[in-house]
Amino acid sequence: MFWILISSLLVISLTAAYRSVRLLPWTIAMAVTLAGFAIFAAVSTLGIIILSVLLAAVAIPLNYKPLRRRWLSEPFLTLYRKMLPTLSDTEKVALEAGTVGWEGELFAGNPNWDTLLEQQWPDLTEDEQAFVDGPLETLCEMLKPWENAHELAGLPPEVWDFLKQHKFLGMIIPVEYGGLGFSAIAHRAVLQKISSVCPIAGTTVAVPNSLGPAELLVHYGTQEQKDYYLPRLANGKEIPCFGLTGPTAGSDATSIPDTGIVCKGKYKGKEVVGIRLNFDKRYITLAPVATIIGLAFRMFDPDGLLGDQQDLGISLALVPRETPGMEIGKSHLPLYVPFSNGPVRGKDVFVPLDALVGGVERAGEGWRMLIELLSVGRAITLPSSSTGGTKLCALSTGAYARIRKQFNLPIGRFEGVEEALARLAGHTYAVSALSRMTASAVDRGEKPAVPSAIAKYHATEMTRKVISDAMDVHGGKGIIMGPRNYLGRSWQGIPVWITVEGANILTRSMMIFGQGAIRCHPYVLQEMAAARLDDKSRSLKEFDRLLFGHIGYSIGNAVRSMLLGLSLARFAAVPSDRKTAKYYRKLTRYSAALAFASDVAMLTLGGKLKYKEHISGRLGDVLSQLYICSAMLKRFEMQGRPAADQPILAWAFHDAIYKIQTALASVVDNFPSPAIRVLLAVMIFPLGRLEKQPGDRLGHKVAQLLLSPSETRERLTSGVFVSASTENPIGLLEAALPRVIVMEPVERRLLKAQSAGELDPDNQQNQLEEAVSKALITDVEAKELKAVRAMVSEIIAVDEFEGSVLRMGVSQDTEASTERAA
Repeated sequence: MFWILISSLLVISLTAAYRSVRLLPWTIAMAVTLAGFAIFAAVSTLGIIILSVLLAAVAIPLNYKPLRRRWLSEPFLTLYRKMLPTLSDTEKVALEAGTVGWEGELFAGNPNWDTLLEQQWPDLTEDEQAFVDGPLETLCEMLKPWENAHELAGLPPEVWDFLKQHKFLGMIIPVEYGGLGFSAIAHRAVLQKISSVCPIAGTTVAVPNSLGPAELLVHYGTQEQKDYYLPRLANGKEIPCFGLTGPTAGSDATSIPDTGIVCKGKYKGKEVVGIRLNFDKRYITLAPVATIIGLAFRMFDPDGLLGDQQDLGISLALVPRETPGMEIGKSHLPLYVPFSNGPVRGKDVFVPLDALVGGVERAGEGWRMLIELLSVGRAITLPSSSTGGTKLCALSTGAYARIRKQFNLPIGRFEGVEEALARLAGHTYAVSALSRMTASAVDRGEKPAVPSAIAKYHATEMTRKVISDAMDVHGGKGIIMGPRNYLGRSWQGIPVWITVEGANILTRSMMIFGQGAIRCHPYVLQEMAAARLDDKSRSLKEFDRLLFGHIGYSIGNAVRSMLLGLSLARFAAVPSDRKTAKYYRKLTRYSAALAFASDVAMLTLGGKLKYKEHISGRLGDVLSQLYICSAMLKRFEMQGRPAADQPILAWAFHDAIYKIQTALASVVDNFPSPAIRVLLAVMIFPLGRLEKQPGDRLGHKVAQLLLSPSETRERLTSGVFVSASTENPIGLLEAALPRVIVMEPVERRLLKAQSAGELDPDNQQNQLEEAVSKALITDVEAKELKAVRAMVSEIIAVDEFEGSVLRMGVSQDTEASTERAA
């Protein structure tokens, strides 16, 4: 009976931990159980006394707060203050900026799936859909990727005029200021489609609608600034750029050497108080064609003209191109994807105080403004562009793999090619779901700091893999540049997208988990704030409350991680759909594992975790893959759970879950403390590492979905531009694909007849006439097969040039005409 009592107490404790029951209810439950066994069961009095004393020794100090604070919380608070990491001003602002959404549920270890499924999934309005079907389609027809990139190194005058006329540069500007006032979902749809045609045009449209003057003014500008600039930005009278990065300052804005000194000077013939700017910026997109330049700089007031504070901090200003001292440098050439990009420099550039974004009242708030808006822009721009790129690759590579034959067999039937096609389809599904999820978060009013970092990093990294697989399948067709090549420029440009808006190595190793661990954790940010309070008494009380909430949270996640691992999460509360319930269970299990591993890492490594980028990067990978899986399940649900899409969802999900296991296993295997390695292994992988990569049969099913027209293929690749003209390479592919499929039985009949000696194998030119004459095929079939073969010949053809045409240099006259067009 004594062991039954012990087992009962253990079950109560585990259940309380699993359910995150508070300390006092657990104490009461344990006491009632002891009393019940003492009264009603034959348990030795000595055993009851020993267990009661042990319970009292634990429960009384923990429940009696004055004692708990003095003997437990206060000593730990002293230690904790020593463990706190040193944060730069940049990091402090980054941690405080943005909002926490679904990623907070995942990080907390017990996600409420109803919260995800009930989230709004906004769609295009009628006006937005009309824009996508009208001006956007027209723009895509106007674009000539080879001409824009190789011959003009930019967009021609007629395209610039069209962009301005239809306010492509003012999508995010409210209607009352002359803009389109589009939602994030519409913004995503526009960038996705343009990027599937021409990276130069995609970048040109993306930048004015991302982090820059327009967005800064909408959120922080004075009314006077909004009234003047926003209508001019919306109709293209002003072309904006924004200068942040310099030769010696990239990700850490506190190291910006560019300065603005408050002083008196002449402006339009009058002496006014203003700012003398000195700066050196590079990699600034649209700088060569910009008319208004946004600048980030450190602002100083040495003479106290604005107050007592001399170092006012990072500030932002808008400076017209023609301002004396402003120098717009020559163009950079980013990997032969010649979108407008170049340096901006200035020496003793004097502007009045009203050039400050938001006026003098916003002086010193520049980095906060940038961080808050970067979380919005980064959630849309690069993920949307990546979605367009991956969808184009899936569409074109699937068609090409069916049309292109080797050994009289479509190359898409070879197992080696199937592997690439399966990866391509799965990653495209994931990227599309991820970009849709983050754009929807923006439309719900969130400022998704952590999801935007996840989306930027993983969308561009998966796109890199997709383009690599697409190039491998296309072979020689993909590497010969020219008007017929629809992949090569994206292959060249993907390192640019990897680098901009926060280099991917930095984003993964520092931002995703570095911000996520503190922003998403239900206690850490509050504990840090409590520890830094000047009022010692209040600091201790607040820290004590948070500390013991945190301890209960950590114990709960430890228990949940182990029990969910032992049971394969069969008893986790998840949506009941038979086909997807197992997916939700896995995510619930690994959410608890992430929460537990994160707490262990933060507790044992403290401030050193900031520098343990191997560990933080891998934990960030887990959080990222949990978020991506959530996005894919949300997409599947919102599209009505189409059964035909199940193989792609399954492949992408199992690929992500295997990555989660790999990341957690690497944390366990490489944790600095051997004892902690054992603890993590037992709690996270109690039955071992059971996840596997997607299997060959599943990969085969997925690959086949790309090889022929279907609703699944259409859903996977919807939103990219497909021209109705067969003069367009993608238009030709899509026009040829169904006709090639219809003619495949006819081709097989001819091959069979040729093998049987009924057709002359050396007389290919007249083979169709011979086949008709021998009644092997009909005249109608012969005519269609001839037309299809001509289409296939054009599809697999590559371009060739005279040597002089291959000269990549752009004349000064051509460059000047491009700038005039802008």
